[in-house]
Amino acid sequence: MNIIHKVEDWGNAHRPGFLDFFRVLLGCYITYKGFAFLNNIDSLEMSIQGMNMAYTGASIAHYIVFAHVLCGPLIALGLLTRIMCLVQLPILIGAVVWVNAPKGFMSLGNHMELEVSVAVLIGLVTFIVFGAGKFSIDEKRRKEKEAMMHKAV
Repeated sequence: MNIIHKVEDWGNAHRPGFLDFFRVLLGCYITYKGFAFLNNIDSLEMSIQGMNMAYTGASIAHYIVFAHVLCGPLIALGLLTRIMCLVQLPILIGAVVWVNAPKGFMSLGNHMELEVSVAVLIGLVTFIVFGAGKFSIDEKRRKEKEAMMHKAV
């Protein structure tokens, strides 16, 4: 059994119940941010171009919008949760390190974006380790797979 399966089994066995509610909130927030970025794609491109990466502002901005709009609802529903959180991970690391960290903590003009980005990043890592939770499509699929395995034996 490799390390990924060990982490997945440990996370499934030690998952607190309140994480289902937090997963739904996290997915809804990521979806909201995706649509907010879609409405203000020009300002998103400008903030990415400020990172001094030539010709990548538009492509990264479109990736961010696409990933947020696609992954947010899937995280909220608990479908392919670990994979969707892994897709979001580079976006949030970039948001924390390059976009929001230079502005600092508790900055009023920034509307506490660094704190929110750190909380979302912690949430993503939590769901990579613990999985979707008891009330999710992933759990339903896992139970159906187990039932099929027992039926086949």
